[in-house]
Amino acid sequence: MLKAIYPGSFDPVTNGHLDIIRRSAKIVDQLIVGVLNNNAKSPLFSVEERVNMLKEVTKDIENVKIVPFAGLLIEFAKEQGADLVIRGLRAITDFEYELQMSQTNHKLDSSIETMFLTTSIEYSYLSSTSVKEIAVFGGDVSQFVPKIVAVELEQKMK
Repeated sequence: MLKAIYPGSFDPVTNGHLDIIRRSAKIVDQLIVGVLNNNAKSPLFSVEERVNMLKEVTKDIENVKIVPFAGLLIEFAKEQGADLVIRGLRAITDFEYELQMSQTNHKLDSSIETMFLTTSIEYSYLSSTSVKEIAVFGGDVSQFVPKIVAVELEQKMK
């Protein structure tokens, strides 16, 4: 059984994230979407809110499980019994950072591999940061995020 982790902060989850989740779920037997609780950052949504939004937008994908985590990704992967970490790449700048992280993780535990999926072209420009910026200024984010997330963003901005 091939079990993978797709980690991220998902603040908020975008259609780009959802694309990677759907495509990854077709490749592995079980996909654990790891929602990072990073105390160094001040996210717009709490971990619980992000987990709930992800559960809602992935409820139709049977082999996806949403799990919050803190600390080192490689330790979380070991705790979950994962063989693989999946990372999405939008641009070459993502690759430089992700390559460095995957090499570090490989040094920490060589039994856990990293696989990169390039983002579908229609989402290559999309980031949670840009979605939040659009929402802050009252813009329409409905084309960038699932409907439930757009509603949550609108509520958060009130």
